[in-house]
Amino acid sequence: MKIALGNDHCGFAMKAHVMDKLKSLGCEVVDYGCHSTEPVDFPDISRTVCDAVRSGQAERGVLVCGTGVGAAIAANKIPGIRAAVCHDVHSAHQCVEHDDVNVMCMGAQIIGPWLAGDLLEVFITARFSTEKPFRRRVQKLHEMELQAARELKEQI
Repeated sequence: MKIALGNDHCGFAMKAHVMDKLKSLGCEVVDYGCHSTEPVDFPDISRTVCDAVRSGQAERGVLVCGTGVGAAIAANKIPGIRAAVCHDVHSAHQCVEHDDVNVMCMGAQIIGPWLAGDLLEVFITARFSTEKPFRRRVQKLHEMELQAARELKEQI
């Protein structure tokens, strides 16, 4: 699986561990930065990672910032992206299985490298359910996204 990886300055210290774990799981990782502790804006990193996922250059994305929240907010503004903050193993696999999440966000100031490794493993191995209720709900999310785009277009 090809993974787009991004982090802001708060997630920089955890990035090497995340990258190593993903590679140990057999993933090809594309690093979209940042590459130091110099402050950057998480919306810029989120946009780059999510563009890679939307275009098919990566199958899923992983974002690491201080809490995961800012990265998730930014990612969820991008059509076609379903991002979730995951700080527990259950959420990390269920978000894919039930909600077809394609970007996982983690907070380096909230969790440590060991838990991050467990989250990555279940996120990468999880698959979207074939059960009708979950597919119906994700379709409704898609329809909400389309409606919001139409409304925005009408405002312009």
